[in-house]
Amino acid sequence: MDSARKAIEAELALFESHFRAAVKSRVALLDRIMQYIVKRKGKQLRPMFVLLSAKLGGPVNDATYRAASLVELLHTATLVHDDVVDDAMQRRGFFSINALWKNKIAVLVGDYLLSKGLLLSLQNKDFTQLEILSDAVRQMSEGELLQIEKSRNLNLDESIYYEIINGKTASLLSSACGVGAATTFQNVEDINKLKLFGQKVGMAFQVKDDLFDYGTADIGKPTGNDIKEKKLTLPLIYTLNNCSNDLKRKIIYIVKNNNNDPAKVRFVIDAVQQSGGINYANNKMLQFRDEALDILFEFPHSDSRQALEDLVRFTTDRNF
Repeated sequence: MDSARKAIEAELALFESHFRAAVKSRVALLDRIMQYIVKRKGKQLRPMFVLLSAKLGGPVNDATYRAASLVELLHTATLVHDDVVDDAMQRRGFFSINALWKNKIAVLVGDYLLSKGLLLSLQNKDFTQLEILSDAVRQMSEGELLQIEKSRNLNLDESIYYEIINGKTASLLSSACGVGAATTFQNVEDINKLKLFGQKVGMAFQVKDDLFDYGTADIGKPTGNDIKEKKLTLPLIYTLNNCSNDLKRKIIYIVKNNNNDPAKVRFVIDAVQQSGGINYANNKMLQFRDEALDILFEFPHSDSRQALEDLVRFTTDRNF
């Protein structure tokens, strides 16, 4: 990831100034919260994908910076709202907005970020970028709601899992690559190709995230958290579809009724590890990664393409 970041070091610095300007408010409370958000920014993966996808087609321009800001505004808005929905007190090792300022303000902050993103695009007539990102927000909402619906009856369908993660995660990364490409590429085919590339990376990214739940690394959330929330992710879906009926009944009972018992959750994690669920999910993740790289390699070799390849490999090799 460091090599990818270095390839667009100057562009990232300019993006940060664009983003700070985009979130600025004349309301003192809101401006204070915006400063807090800017200071605790994450890895900036999505803006990096925007900038690098754009550079594949030509020099980064003002429209590219607006596209990166739009992606980050909408992504941050969804994170603020997610923390309210999940009643999460921390985000990336820092207190969440709702932990510091309570739910009512957090919801309004998320709404503010969404509106700033819409206005940024409309005022500059970036209609293509706005259309791409608006569709991503729709898919993200549908993905989250589908996950909630299916968690109630413990969905065991692998295809439904892919539908969920495509909506909640891959759609935004797909749109990040799409809006970046739309600022430099003239060919719609190339833009759509980079959207598909981003979707494949997003699928790999989410499977990797779900694998963390069955590991022991310190990744900022408790191991077994998905089990506690009754979310059936790929490692567990594979296990339930490939284990004995007795073990299947026991796991389902634990997920439904004992998901806050550390010993019971540990039993499920051990069962998934022993069943081959981890290896299966890991292989699927690598499959999505390789499909993304195959699309990327259709573009001519360049520093930007190499940086994107490094970024893709980071999504599957990362330890956090």
